[in-house]
Formats: sequence, structure tokens, C-alpha cells
Amino acid sequence: MTRAALPQPLRPRALAPGDLVVIASLSGPLDAGHVPGLEQAVAVLERMGFRVRLAPLLEAGRHHWWSAAQPADIAEELNALLRDPEVRAIIAHDGGHTALGYLDLIDVEAITADPKPILGYSDISLLHLVLYARTGLVGFHADLATPGLGGHWQAAPAARQAELEKLYSTLLTGPEAIGALPATSSWECWRAGRTEGRLIGGLTNRIVLAQATRYALPLEWFDGTVLFWEEAGGHASHVWSYLQVLRHSGILDRISGMIVGVPHEIDGLGGPDASPTLPEIVLDVLGDRDIPVLGNVEFGHAGPNLPMPVGIRVALDAQQRTLSLLEPAVRAAHGGEPVG
Repeated sequence: MTRAALPQPLRPRALAPGDLVVIASLSGPLDAGHVPGLEQAVAVLERMGFRVRLAPLLEAGRHHWWSAAQPADIAEELNALLRDPEVRAIIAHDGGHTALGYLDLIDVEAITADPKPILGYSDISLLHLVLYARTGLVGFHADLATPGLGGHWQAAPAARQAELEKLYSTLLTGPEAIGALPATSSWECWRAGRTEGRLIGGLTNRIVLAQATRYALPLEWFDGTVLFWEEAGGHASHVWSYLQVLRHSGILDRISGMIVGVPHEIDGLGGPDASPTLPEIVLDVLGDRDIPVLGNVEFGHAGPNLPMPVGIRVALDAQQRTLSLLEPAVRAAHGGEPVG
């Protein structure tokens, strides 16, 4: 494909009961205190019907600086998983600050030969965006293993846990479009409107960083897309600045809609000193761009994640507070590409 040509989504093969899912340290290390969360994540995946294996670098106490290992070692392990036909999905143990160090070491030929779901958010957003840019791979912006499946999921009400397990299982195993994601009362219409388009996004600062590399998505690929993003930590001014970068780059002029995740531990939002709220920041940067904006949706650092498959066509109705996946994220185990 040429740089400007919009790729056909490269969908992984649908998982089946008993398939092997590997939890791997794709970025940050495993602290000894988080081992119980990892064990809980394994139990969740097994309850979904999958076999689970831990990758060798996922060892409590192993680390290099802020990472699980040297970037080259992480890439070597990831590539081995991508090449192993027994491995049918890879879920990141946690986020961190390492993916930038091995973006150029990933075996993209292994991905195109046998695409597999890679699940995670935060730093893993870089993998989703870059691999989509390089291969068209559908990235699963979804919960991490240890802080997500083994953490936030465990703190959620039992009914919500069951809902998420069914949703994730259906997303990974069913070669049909899921349709409407389960909305909650937290969803807010920040600017009314309806649109359809491909879903692109992730952690805001990682979107900006990905676009600064040679693996950036061509600007034309944002035409008509629905941009989803969330941010965690830092200050409200940082969020405003990242959005300004997206404005200056021309991305905000091309998208047809926006979905904003629940903010997490961001200082300076809506405080007593007349600090702006997140909706005010978003609408300030958007200006007169008349696109629908749905806010406070459950994906990212703030809690259990609704899955947001990168590269899949969605329908957004901000006023009705609905978001629907119009295409499947996986293809049938046998046969050609599914029809959404």
C-alpha cells in the first residue's frame, strides 16, 4: 500500500475455546506487590475459556530502569510470540514507558503473515497506532492484564464484571459486529451530532508521540475518522497542549467525531480557582469545528475499559450517547474477511 492509501483493516483470526493467550511485559516491569493482580488476570482469561501462559520476561522484580528489560529484549520476546503459531493473542501485563524504544524492531512480516490481537492501553497505544500504520493491524485498545483484569475488574460490581467478560469474549471470538457498546450514566454529550467513521486513538500523549515518528499515520488517514483519546496524570494544561498539537497537525480538521475517556488524576481540572473543566478545554481547542463529541466514556486509566478496536468502523451519536461497532474486530477462523 502507498503511504496515503487507507489500508484494509488487518483483522486477527477469531479465537476459539482453549486457544493460548500470553500475558507479556511489553513495557513496564512486574512489581512483587502486583503478583496477586496478575494471578487474578489469569483467572479471568481462563474463565473466558482460554489457556494462559506468562511470557519469560514477566518475572517479579526483573527490570531495567523503568522497563521490564532492555527494549531489544522486549522486542525479541514479542517477535517470538508473533511468530509462534500456537499463540493466538497477546495481552500486555501493564503500560509504562518503553514501547518507543523498540518500534523499529518489531517483525511486521510476522504480523501480516499471522495477525493476532494485541491488547492493552497507555504505552501500548503506541503499538496499536504504529502497527496500524505499518500493516493495518486492528489494535485492541482494551484493559491491561494486571491493573485491568486483575485490578479494576475485581473492584467492579459483579454484574459489570460479567458484562465485561462477555463483551471481551465476544469481541475476540465472534466474527460479527458487536453493535452498541454498553453505555452508562457517566457518558456525556459535549457537542451534539451523529457520524460514522474508523476508530483511531489512544492515550493523548502517545498519539502525539507516534505522530512524531517515521511511523506516523498519514494525515489523509484521519479523514472522516472518529478520534478517541484519554489522558492520565499531569496537568490540565498538558491536555490542552496535546490537543493543540493535534490542531496544528491538521488532524482535528479531518476527523468527523471525538470520544473522550474518563480523566484520571489530572491536576487543574475544574478546581475552586476557576480552572477549566475537561469539556471546556476540548471545546476551546475545537473552536467552531462542528463535530459530535461524546465525553466521560469508560476507557483508559480510570477504570474497567470498554474495548476500542483501532481501525474498526463505528457509529457515534453524541446526543443519544451511543457508540456502536459496525464491523467485527476479528475474522472467521476459516475463510475470508468478514462483512461488517
